[in-house]
Amino acid sequence: MLLHAIETGEGGRVALLLHGMMGSAESWWRIAPALERNGFRVISLDLPGHGMSPRDADCSIASVADDVVETVRSLAPGARIDGIGHSYGGTVLAAVAERMQIARAIYVDTVCAFEGGEDQQALAAQYEADRRNRADPAWLRSSRPFYSETDAIVEARAAGRFDPMTAASISSRASVEHLPAPGSILVRAEPSSFVTDADAERLRGHGVDVRGIRGAAHTVWYSHFDEFCGVLPEMFG
Repeated sequence: MLLHAIETGEGGRVALLLHGMMGSAESWWRIAPALERNGFRVISLDLPGHGMSPRDADCSIASVADDVVETVRSLAPGARIDGIGHSYGGTVLAAVAERMQIARAIYVDTVCAFEGGEDQQALAAQYEADRRNRADPAWLRSSRPFYSETDAIVEARAAGRFDPMTAASISSRASVEHLPAPGSILVRAEPSSFVTDADAERLRGHGVDVRGIRGAAHTVWYSHFDEFCGVLPEMFG
């Protein structure tokens, strides 16, 4: 199925942006203009069950990756695609890279894997409780002091549009791992609750270029925007 996209810029290169769990295409509101200034046409997608994209209570990483490929091929046929995927969106990007050519794949604070075997209804209830909290911008700013006012508004709106059953479907299936290809880039927080030092060494051994930002939050560009852009000169100049 086709996913909702926010398209900006008119550059000759295409930057595909895939958000994390409970985020949306708007999560990249500050990143997209920086990419445009460096000559990119930017396509930010709402993944299924997020933002304005359709819900799918029977989805998987594989089906979401198929949706991304279908959408990108519809919007930018034949274009060179560079991709940035955050957390859950990074796992999706790694699966997309197995289906279509991604010239440069950048993964943000993710090992590109999902643990499976969860009870979908129980996990959806947990997501719903988290969603209710995150739908309040004031709660977000109190729990994440590094959020700007706009960050909090954007993420609260994303939480309000988030479908817990779609998200819970991912973890109710078998565990999956899509190892980033050699030559990919991983930007991680240091320390990270999502990418341990051992994970980073394993990925380096596989040929992944691992770059760290000391003290960054999981949503690295929200807490350390300048450092995030600076560690990726390939994308931001």
